[in-house]
Amino acid sequence: MSLSALSPKRAPATGQAAPSALYDVPGPRARARHLVYGVVASLALLALAAWVIHLLVDTGQFAYVKWRPFGYVGVQELLLRGLGNTLKAFALAAVLALALGAVLAAGRLSEHRLLRWGSTLLVEFFRAMPVLVMIFFVFVALQVPALPALVTGLTLYNGSVLAEVFRSGVNSVDRGQREAAYALGMRKTQVMVHVLVPQAVRAMLPTIISQLVVALKDTSLGFLITYEEFLHAGRLIAINMDYTMPFIPVVMVVSAIYIGLCMLLSWFANWVARRERGNVKNEAVPVAPAEAASTMPGTRM
Repeated sequence: MSLSALSPKRAPATGQAAPSALYDVPGPRARARHLVYGVVASLALLALAAWVIHLLVDTGQFAYVKWRPFGYVGVQELLLRGLGNTLKAFALAAVLALALGAVLAAGRLSEHRLLRWGSTLLVEFFRAMPVLVMIFFVFVALQVPALPALVTGLTLYNGSVLAEVFRSGVNSVDRGQREAAYALGMRKTQVMVHVLVPQAVRAMLPTIISQLVVALKDTSLGFLITYEEFLHAGRLIAINMDYTMPFIPVVMVVSAIYIGLCMLLSWFANWVARRERGNVKNEAVPVAPAEAASTMPGTRM
């Protein structure tokens, strides 16, 4: 073996990027080229935004007469009532979808073949069915009120998707964790609850939040079954002739609030992830260095 192989590797000089096995470190020309690409893309996006704003101004979408209805108390109460109904449907669907996903995931991970096959059939069926079809079937065929019909459709679809997320997250945990827990005499339920699920939650959290964002946006399908949610309230304002049909302002207001809710949900997920990483229960436990064991009686050194 050469001495160069035994010598310690020198750290990269200040200002230089550390080498990576996944890609080549960009040089000065590549960094300059990437900077040009970023500036050109930013200018293109700014130009597109300026063009859209120009069209809105040119068509009079920012005129006072179109935004005046939002200052009326009745319009504000209508929007707040619709927002409250949207959040109510989302809260119910999110809780029920998480519970259904956990149950179906446990069934798919079961050792009993009948239970595993039944859970797989339910997951694949509800994942393949369009959400709107399920909502209409519950609302029209089963004669269920609007809110339960909307929540049922969202729960069945998002619960089946979350079931796959939970199952994949549990299976992604290193197999040695499971085997070590079984070696300690733990039962399967204890292994799942105390070993696998806590480690899988951190990996599943971004996907879970993404699916909950989808459920939040899908609550807008409720206006098709006359559920008075946020989009339904905006539609009532837009089609009112007394307000000169402020369709675009209503779309802008409703879209901004939907985007804000989704960003708030994403922020909450990041906060939970940071809190989980800072939890002392998840920190590595220091292990004492190995020491030479004493000889057993009857043995010779």
